[in-house]
Amino acid sequence: MRILITGANGQLGLELQRTLDEDEVLATIRDQVDIENRAAVSDAITRFRPDVVVHAAAYTNVDGCETDPDLAYRVNALGTQNVALACAQVDAAMVYVSSDYVFDGSKGAPYLEFDDPNPISTYGRSKLAGERYVQMSLRKYYIVRTAWLYGVGKNFVRTILSLADRNGEVLAVTDEVGSPTFARDLAEAIDKLVRHPVYGIYHLTNDGSCSRHDYVKAICEAANRKVSVIPITSEEFLARHPLPARRPPFSVLHNFCASNALGIRLRPWQEALASFISSENLAIPEHKQ
Repeated sequence: MRILITGANGQLGLELQRTLDEDEVLATIRDQVDIENRAAVSDAITRFRPDVVVHAAAYTNVDGCETDPDLAYRVNALGTQNVALACAQVDAAMVYVSSDYVFDGSKGAPYLEFDDPNPISTYGRSKLAGERYVQMSLRKYYIVRTAWLYGVGKNFVRTILSLADRNGEVLAVTDEVGSPTFARDLAEAIDKLVRHPVYGIYHLTNDGSCSRHDYVKAICEAANRKVSVIPITSEEFLARHPLPARRPPFSVLHNFCASNALGIRLRPWQEALASFISSENLAIPEHKQ
C-alpha cells in the first residue's frame, strides 16, 4: 500500500514508520507539510496519491489548547479538514487519530464507539471538530480514538520516572481513570485496521484500565524505582497545582468494534508498559538500588 503519515516525528508517527516498513510510506512533518496550509497539504497528497493517509499530526497539549483555543482549532479542526479534503481529491482512505477527551467522563463505564461525545475541554472540542470534518468530507475513513498514549520521546512514563528519581516520591490522583496505550501497539492495530475497508469509528487502547495512581505505581514498579506513590484526589492536586483544562474523570474506551468486527485486539496495558520500559532500557537493575 501507499501510505502517507502526518506528524511522522511524534510518538505514534515514529512507531507507524517502523510498523509499516513493508509498505511504500511518505512520512511528513510540519516543516515539510504544514497541515494548517491547505494548498501544501493538497499538493503533498495529490502528488503522492496514497491509498491511505494516517493523520497523526495534532496539537495535544491539553492545557495549551485551553489557553490558546485558536491554535487548537486551527491545528486539530481546520488542519484535519485540510487533510480530509485532500484525501477526497485522490479517493484515499483517511485514518484520523482522535481522543478519549471527546467524552466528559461522567458515564461511569467504558465508552462504546456508539456513545455520544460531550467534551469538557478545548482540546476535546477541537478533536471532536476534527472528527466531524472527516465525517462530512469523506466516505472512506477510520476515526481511531485512543487514550493515555506513550512511546518514544517525552511522555507520561518518562515524566513520572524523572519525578521519582528527583524527588523520591510522586503524587498521583486516584479519581482519574483511563487506559494507558503503548504507541507501538496502537500503530500495529492501525496497520491491521487499514487492511480492511470497514470504515467507521474505532476505539483502540491497550486492554484494561486503571487510575492515574495505579498507573504511576505500575510504572515505578516496572522500572524498579523504590519510591513512595502518594494518593491524592484531583481536587487536592489542583489546589496545589492549578491547571487550565478539565480532565474527564473516567474516560476508559471499550474496544468494541475492532474486536468484534475485525478481531483486532491490543494486549493488556500492564504487558505493554513492561515491554516499553524494557525496550527503552528505563528500568534500574536490582544491584544498583
